[in-house]
Amino acid sequence: MADLPAFDTKMSDAEGLMWRMEKDPHLSSTFANVTILDKLPDMKRFLRRMERATLAVPRLRQRVQSAPANLGPPTWVDDSTFDIHHHVRHIAVPKPGTIRQLLDLASLIMADPFDRARPLWTFYVVEGLRGGQCALVEKLHHTIADGEGMVKLSLAFLDFAADTPEPAPIDPQAFAAAAEHSSLSGSEILRDLVTASLRMPLGVLRQARELISDPRHIPGAGTAAAETIRSVISQLSDVDQAKSPLWTERSLRRRIEVLRAPYAETRAVATKLGGKLNTAFLTVAAEAASRYHLKMGAPVEFLRSSMAISTRSASSGANAFSLVRMLIPTGEMSIADRFTQINEAAQTARGGSGSASLETLAAVASTLPTSLVTRLARTQGQTIDFATSNVRGAPVAMYVAGAQLLENYPVGPLGGVAFNLTLLSYFGSLDMGVNIDSAAVAEPQLLRTCLVGAFDDLLAL
Repeated sequence: MADLPAFDTKMSDAEGLMWRMEKDPHLSSTFANVTILDKLPDMKRFLRRMERATLAVPRLRQRVQSAPANLGPPTWVDDSTFDIHHHVRHIAVPKPGTIRQLLDLASLIMADPFDRARPLWTFYVVEGLRGGQCALVEKLHHTIADGEGMVKLSLAFLDFAADTPEPAPIDPQAFAAAAEHSSLSGSEILRDLVTASLRMPLGVLRQARELISDPRHIPGAGTAAAETIRSVISQLSDVDQAKSPLWTERSLRRRIEVLRAPYAETRAVATKLGGKLNTAFLTVAAEAASRYHLKMGAPVEFLRSSMAISTRSASSGANAFSLVRMLIPTGEMSIADRFTQINEAAQTARGGSGSASLETLAAVASTLPTSLVTRLARTQGQTIDFATSNVRGAPVAMYVAGAQLLENYPVGPLGGVAFNLTLLSYFGSLDMGVNIDSAAVAEPQLLRTCLVGAFDDLLAL
């Protein structure tokens, strides 16, 4: 369990921002994994493992408690009414049990908001798939962990062999004692409310709030923190609209598509072309977007993408990532030339990602009313055509309560963009989930076809 991320009592600024933004359902930060299993897990054994996991990882038994008047970050407190049966559910799809039925079910599960009075996760064991297969739909709120954090968290309930002996049980009394010891006293809460406002200098926060309210004063900002202020304002003031002439509508209608590609071959092509796996992933996304627009009769030279970049270190908490935006070429060209251009654009984007980090932006946002924060976030979402994320998973076969994981598709949050393409490597494969706003992408199956074709052509190199 030493590999688990560090879970703090208080949310970070970025986590608090994700929590507040959900006042607008378009900005939900819920994500999921759709895992295909070779058979139905032993449900009694799985419930025991998950019960143990919630004791080994106390975050899974905690709910969110907001600070009075939002004067500080939300905190995590023990849920005294925790019931494992509320969070681990067993359902089935009707015949014929297709993957399309499973994905449609997963999209509904993901769209259903969490009960904010309970811990923010739910797992669904779904049986009834063709061939005796089963699925596990893991739904998690982003404030608990990011994609990489979730991979580490899954070590609490996954095994490396089907017949792995169950670990020794954890004494619930020991958990209760630890929870009581870690709870905040009234004086500590008051102290945290005071110190929370000092995470950035008061003058910086006050000036940031004033500048966001009236950007005409930006040229006159002359404090020592002026460069930080200008970086924050530059990002928040970036309201250049997304580039697609097709993906202009936004809604709460969702469709999930999935696809796979071989890990070793894709990495070899990326190395041959002078880049890394992530560049190959972005190139495929750009190539597919280009083909989609051509087939729909609306070619476009550039699209705007956001890319999640891990900032994880040995001391990182549950969420450790930043987001960068970049223009990617989608005009007609060879896929090799597209790779080269995207490799350069990605390196430039990574190099410029530190001027105003996600935590800095979130710290400034913490001083603003929630209504303004959600309005700014919606505006920022409208500057992006699609989002991408790449998570490293297990290179070997994994098992859950005796059932083997065959495929493992991540489904990332949309946050106001047309679609989110997320990649999770698993056991020699690149498993990808595409979370699509079906009002924006009118032909989601065509988008998947374009993605598959783009991967085929890249691998042909």
